[in-house]
Amino acid sequence: MIRSLPLFHRIAGQRVVVIGEGEMGEAKKRLVERAGGIPCSEPEAHHARLAFIALDDARAAAAAALRLRRRGLLVNVADMPELCDFTTPSILDRDPVLIAIGTSGASAGLAKQLRLRLERLLPQSLGRLAAGLENARGAMRARLPAASDRRQALDDALGEGGMLDPLDPGSAARIDGWLTGQKTVVETSQITLNLTSDDPEDLTLKQCRLLGSADTLLFDPKVPVAILNRARADALRRPLPLDGPVPDGLTIILQRQSA
Repeated sequence: MIRSLPLFHRIAGQRVVVIGEGEMGEAKKRLVERAGGIPCSEPEAHHARLAFIALDDARAAAAAALRLRRRGLLVNVADMPELCDFTTPSILDRDPVLIAIGTSGASAGLAKQLRLRLERLLPQSLGRLAAGLENARGAMRARLPAASDRRQALDDALGEGGMLDPLDPGSAARIDGWLTGQKTVVETSQITLNLTSDDPEDLTLKQCRLLGSADTLLFDPKVPVAILNRARADALRRPLPLDGPVPDGLTIILQRQSA
């Protein structure tokens, strides 16, 4: 089970309550403004849906959180995760790509250090790659009408060493060439993964990559949910034995080996 549901909330042009003092309060205002929101005070709470509270006095912060929550707002209280309806992650910005690293309030310092490591790995061109793929949606749909074919083609191109590898700074410049040379038919395939453990940490890198690419999971009922959750959230899941035809696309059969 995950402790928080990660969401990206659009607040451009909207009021967001910020009750804060000193550097912490200023940081929350900058965060709201960076996302296009309009920081406002508590009297304007009837216009808002979100609130940030950054007060040194813990009792005052708790009282403000209670007042705003009673007015229907979702509340974040700095340094008091037990009072938070949502937490703010450490943000890696490669617009329009945003990578949010959160710990459900456990350690903001840990989230920051993870972000700093990733900053060194991800090229600045990642945003251009994302924007180019967004602009290419129409051309991709024309060449590959089936959604499963588009997913598989993108998985192949964006994978490690692929033509559009996200970690390659030159990938954004190759989108047009990739589209021009893209096959109009993507072969479907069925792969069986024999699991030797119930621990998802024991999955090989190849197994993790295949799970992340699968359109359909056919699984032994004994396979734990923690392993199934390594697949895409929108992948079709069907327990074995299966009645009826298997959908097109990359199908992964997960079998649990007996001890």
